[in-house]
Amino acid sequence: MNLTKWMNERLPQIVDRLEADILTGGEAMADDGLDLAGRNDIYEILDDILAVLFPGYYSRGKVARPDTNFFISDTLRHISFRLNRHIAEVLDYRCRRKQECGDCNCQKRAQEVVVSLIESLPEIRATLIEDIRAAHEGDPAAQFFDEVILSYPCVEAIATHRIAHKLYTLEVPIIPRILSERAHSRTGIDIHPGAQIGPRFFIDHGTGVVIGETCRIGRNVKIYQGVTLGAKSPFDKEGKPRVGQKRHPDIEDNVIIYANATILGGNTVIGKGAVIGGNTWITESVPPGECVYNNQS
Repeated sequence: MNLTKWMNERLPQIVDRLEADILTGGEAMADDGLDLAGRNDIYEILDDILAVLFPGYYSRGKVARPDTNFFISDTLRHISFRLNRHIAEVLDYRCRRKQECGDCNCQKRAQEVVVSLIESLPEIRATLIEDIRAAHEGDPAAQFFDEVILSYPCVEAIATHRIAHKLYTLEVPIIPRILSERAHSRTGIDIHPGAQIGPRFFIDHGTGVVIGETCRIGRNVKIYQGVTLGAKSPFDKEGKPRVGQKRHPDIEDNVIIYANATILGGNTVIGKGAVIGGNTWITESVPPGECVYNNQS
């Protein structure tokens, strides 16, 4: 069939069918007020936050030392206005979808969230410096501190996570997942924004790492590529999702988990100083200081 003829005769029918489905679909209304096209703007805001945390590394251009204060101040002002709009939008969207808004003021809540996030940035940067130092000290191939920041995928993944986790704890919907999935797509490291991760966290290589929502990770933990910290099953015996339950393991301080190990379950605890060998499958707790290889201690 001639393409022009098809566009004139058949394409309008396809358009009508798509329009009808979009406008009547209960899960994705075209006029529900959520601008999902704003995802790219959220990506840009994330890049700007990373640039504030590490000027000259994540910024679009070189930032001279005398210009640092102006750069940070100007960038944070732009971030605050733009992020406030997106957060207010998703809060309002969630309130209307769940019909739980009541007397809350989504705009006021959004402003409080933005202030809380911006005020937490010095502490987030301090923790990230510990993470980067752990990577530099823990990888003999890392010759320079700058090299770690510029080239190690774990830095972007963990930095993004610490920002997303802050928003998650402030009960911001949707945006934390957008941030974490951007990091996932760029680094191959999938960290749910709900995961609690202590300082000096190092993911070596990183590709294929999965860390679940209710996972708790202590201080000075090192994991390698392909590690999964997951749930035994996302569903209970009746087939219902385990929403609000502890589904993922706890990893205590000073643990090392080698490549392609899988650790599952909300009651599973890997004790302080334990070493988990590569390609192991763990569904029960491991005592502190224990070494587990191929599921045998």
